[in-house]
Amino acid sequence: MKRIYLKQGVAALTLLSASIALSHADTDVAQLQQQVAQLEQSLKQLKTELSRIQSADQAKAGGAEAADENLTADAGAEAGSESSLEAEDDQSFVTRAELQGLQSDLENYKYQVQRERDTKTALSTRQLLINGVVQTKASYIDEPQVTPPQGANTGNAVNSRRSSFDLGAVQIGFSGNLFKDYEQGKNLDFNLRFGTSPQSGTNNSYLNLLDAQLIYNVLPTLSPDTGRLSVTLGQQLLPFGQEVQATEDLKPTINNALFSLPGYGYGLALREVGLIVRGDALPTVDYGYNYRSPMISYAFGIVNGNGANKSDDNDDKNFVGRLRYTLPAEYNSWLRELSFGVSWYQGRSNLFETSGASASFAGKGDVLRKGFDIYYNHHPFGVTYEYVQGEDDTYSSQSASVYKRESESHTGTLFWNFGEQFVKGFRNQGRYDDWWPKSYQAFYRFDSIDRDTNADNQLIDIHSLGLNAFFAETTKFQINVNHVNNELINKSYNELVAQFQYGF
Repeated sequence: MKRIYLKQGVAALTLLSASIALSHADTDVAQLQQQVAQLEQSLKQLKTELSRIQSADQAKAGGAEAADENLTADAGAEAGSESSLEAEDDQSFVTRAELQGLQSDLENYKYQVQRERDTKTALSTRQLLINGVVQTKASYIDEPQVTPPQGANTGNAVNSRRSSFDLGAVQIGFSGNLFKDYEQGKNLDFNLRFGTSPQSGTNNSYLNLLDAQLIYNVLPTLSPDTGRLSVTLGQQLLPFGQEVQATEDLKPTINNALFSLPGYGYGLALREVGLIVRGDALPTVDYGYNYRSPMISYAFGIVNGNGANKSDDNDDKNFVGRLRYTLPAEYNSWLRELSFGVSWYQGRSNLFETSGASASFAGKGDVLRKGFDIYYNHHPFGVTYEYVQGEDDTYSSQSASVYKRESESHTGTLFWNFGEQFVKGFRNQGRYDDWWPKSYQAFYRFDSIDRDTNADNQLIDIHSLGLNAFFAETTKFQINVNHVNNELINKSYNELVAQFQYGF
């Protein structure tokens, strides 16, 4: 019996131990479930807080709209939301040290740029553009040039010279804006230019003032399809013909036309001090080609009449005027750039009676210049012609009287362009650095002046053949062969001139 009771007690203890173990296991599971639930709640709160912080950062940075999602889905939804959080974690963030390093680099860059501007940049109070031109040339003449010394003055003496290296025009200019009208374009501009050229037999080639002008645009300039009107006060070129107004970079020949030069010609290329009004009307505009051609162009003004950098030498002012008519043709028309112009210059100059080394006033004489010109330039062919007639009252010491000296000049040019530069589409192409379309211009020019049509042996004729090579935007090489027939010295000779011209 005792064995039976003992076995029953052992079984009871075993059952009691199992029940106790099961009860403890149930308690552990419940605690684990409670902890998991708390962790899930904390994770949800962290995700919500993270979404709120990201939305606030995006709003401060002016970014896109914040996506504020509730992560309250089941386990599958939670897995999807966690993957989306991992994608968001791919965004880049910087530390405070990295941000401070970037700020330091920006400050260093600002300092470098400011230092470069202060130490290596030309500064001006107003808008300024610096430009210039330099000509270097070599020449050969098959007729020896001889200039005997004048007494003890040997500086101008030339002994049988046939060849020479020379500098042509050397100029530097400054132009800019003094007042900019943003509403109508009635701007106030300025132009200042200095230049020099070699003097025969001396090295006193000083830098002289060429242009000094103030230009005010009276009419609006913002729209290309309206007329223009400007007033220029100061020292400037005369609005007479084509050759006088052409800048160095546009002249096909190395030597200027005879009529424009002092001495042999009328000296019209010399600057004058005065007031000149320029304008145009009825323009033809092609916006596709950036082309503007006024049908009527005009200029008129009043000047001292005795050259540059001088006060007037008498109380009479000289008058100048020019009118040009251009056919109103579209850009693609074969009549484009066909124009006719007339020019006029009139004034009075001092006359002198010379006797040995002394001179005295002999009164005043009339000066008159009348010109007519034709211009046609349609790629690849072009032609220009200019006729000038002059009348000058001249004092004759032999007869002690004043007579009217009449003269006339003819200048004609034929040229043929070939190459890409003369096609605007090639120039407008975007190319790297200093690319420029290569092109060439061959020409023939006839230049003649009869200094006194009523006297013999006063004619000078020059026939020129030449080639211009354009190989950079502001650079060209020129070579001219000139045959000169000079009746003043009763000689005919040939001349070869090569010139390299560059601008900036």
